[in-house]
Amino acid sequence: MLIDTHCHLDFPDFAEERAAIVARAEADGIGRMVTISTRIRRFDAIRAIAEAHPSVFCSVGTHPHNAGEEQGISADEIVALAEHPKVVAIGEAGLDYHYDKAPRDAQAEGLRIHIGASRRTGLPLVIHARSADADMAQILEEEMGKGAFPFILHCFSSGRALAETGVKLGGYVSFSGILTFKTSEELRAIARDMPRDRLLVETDAPYLAPVPHRGKRNEPALVRHTAEVLADTLGLTLDGVADITTTNALRVFSRMPVP
Repeated sequence: MLIDTHCHLDFPDFAEERAAIVARAEADGIGRMVTISTRIRRFDAIRAIAEAHPSVFCSVGTHPHNAGEEQGISADEIVALAEHPKVVAIGEAGLDYHYDKAPRDAQAEGLRIHIGASRRTGLPLVIHARSADADMAQILEEEMGKGAFPFILHCFSSGRALAETGVKLGGYVSFSGILTFKTSEELRAIARDMPRDRLLVETDAPYLAPVPHRGKRNEPALVRHTAEVLADTLGLTLDGVADITTTNALRVFSRMPVP
């Protein structure tokens, strides 16, 4: 069994065939999917999808792109929403200096609020980090000094230093279809050197479809291709990587029931 630890089933790309997409994933051995929140104000839609499908779980949080429009949301509000049994994570929150769609101070403030919610609930924080390695590492180190919290560096495509800092602080590193791209040899080298008990796989669907589907719409069933490349990178079988990443996912998403 594989677990797609990060997808966006609420996005319009899936609206007309969401049930079929979930069924395809289940038929291909994807036993769990986590559909990730990008706007707290739209959490009702995320929750409804998770409630409709036994294999689907969800998070609650604000993507850094939307940090400016959702300022003022407190950790208390996030914690209250996270009481729902289908919520297994906080986020995604973080820093994105590539697009800079929200003011950087708003992104950092939102990240720290989400860290507080993660610390209080014990649910892992799903972290989005792009072109912000140094600031992300600094915030993680500062906040970990205030009290531990679980976290995932999602869709990892940053530098080796951030991966190593994340693992040192107890975090997990999740790899998406980017791992399968021909230009991603450096990323595969990072994956090869990570502790195996910190590795996860994801799609980030509908984005970043893995080879051989690159350029097409992604969906949870395709996480198998990323797992196959990770297996080749580590010198393992697909079953071996499935066992490792599923065990890791069930550990970090501690509220998720074991199949």
